[in-house]
Amino acid sequence: MLEEWVIKLSEKESLLKSFLLFFIVIELFLSFIFYNFYKLEEEHLSEQLFLEMKNYSFFFDDDRFDIDIVLKEKESKFYELQYERENLYILTPLTEEQEDVLKVFYPREAYQNLLDTLKKATLLQFAFLSAISLLMSLLFSFYALSPLRKSLQLLEEFIKDIIHDLNTPITAILINLKMMDSKNEEVESIAQSAKAISMLHKNLDSYLKEMQFQKEKFYLKEVVDEQVSFFASMYDYLNWDVQIENILIHSDRNAYSRIIYNLLSNACKYNTSNGFIKIKTEDKKLSISNSSYGIKNPDKVFDRFYKESDRGLGIGLHIVEKLCEELGIEKKLEVKEKVVTVSLVEKNS
Repeated sequence: MLEEWVIKLSEKESLLKSFLLFFIVIELFLSFIFYNFYKLEEEHLSEQLFLEMKNYSFFFDDDRFDIDIVLKEKESKFYELQYERENLYILTPLTEEQEDVLKVFYPREAYQNLLDTLKKATLLQFAFLSAISLLMSLLFSFYALSPLRKSLQLLEEFIKDIIHDLNTPITAILINLKMMDSKNEEVESIAQSAKAISMLHKNLDSYLKEMQFQKEKFYLKEVVDEQVSFFASMYDYLNWDVQIENILIHSDRNAYSRIIYNLLSNACKYNTSNGFIKIKTEDKKLSISNSSYGIKNPDKVFDRFYKESDRGLGIGLHIVEKLCEELGIEKKLEVKEKVVTVSLVEKNS
C-alpha cells in the first residue's frame, strides 16, 4: 500500500533527518553552554583555592595546605597562584628585610580530583539535558512532519481515485480496438499507445495495492517475449538481441512480469540513439543489458523517486527492488563502459 511504502519510508526518512537536525543544533548549543560553564567553574575553583591559600598564610588553620620557607628569587611573584608538576602554590613575603619567602602549596593530585568531580557533575547535567533535548527533538520532528503526513494521505487517496477511474475507459478502449481493423497504421498506433497506458496503469496499480503473491509454474521465455514484443514495436530503432532458454520458473507470474516490464522500460527510455538491448540467460541467471549515457549514482537507481533526468516518475526501479525482495530474487546492477546490466537470480533456485 502507498501508506506503507510512502508514509513509512518517506516519513521515516524525513523524520530521521528532522530529528537529527533538531538534535544536533540543540546538542551544539548545549555543548557551547556547558563548555563555557565548565571553564568558568574551573576558574572559580582556582580563584577560591587561591583565596583559601592566601588566608592560610595568615592563620595556618587549614589541614589541606602545607608550607615551606624558600629563597626569594628575582622572578618571584607574590600572591599569585602558580603551577608546578607536583603542587599548586603561592608565595608570600615574610618581612621586607628577609630574603626568604613563605611558600603555601596544595597537592596537584588533590586539585585534579576536584576538577574530575567538577567534570563529572557537569557531564551529568549535560547528559540529563541531552536526554531532554532528545525527547524535544523527536516531538519537534513529529510536529514538523505532520503536514507531510496529511499531504501524503491526500496524495494516496487522489492517486487511488485516478487509478480506479482510469480502469474503465482503458478497458473500453482496448476492447473496441480489438474490433477495429488492426492492419490500419493509425489504429495500430492508437492500440500501441493504449497498451502503453494500460501497462502504466497496471504498474501504478501494483505500486498502490498490497499485493498478494501466488506462486505458479511458468516459462521465463513466455514472460520475456511478451514484454519484448510490446517494447520492440515502440523502440524499433534499437537493436534487440534476445537469447532466452526455456527455463521453468516457480514464482508469481504477474509480479515477475512487472519486474521485466520495468527493467525493459528503463532500458529503453535511457538508451542511446541506435543503441542496443541484450537479454540472455546463463545458468538460470537472467541478464538485461543496454547501452546508455552512463549512470551518475548507480547505488541510488533503485531508490524511490530517484531519477537522473526529467523523464519518468522514479518509481519503476523501486518497484523492481520491492518485488525482488518479495519474490526472493537476487538482483545485481553493473555499469561498465556505459553498458548497464541488471542480473536476476532466484535465491531458492
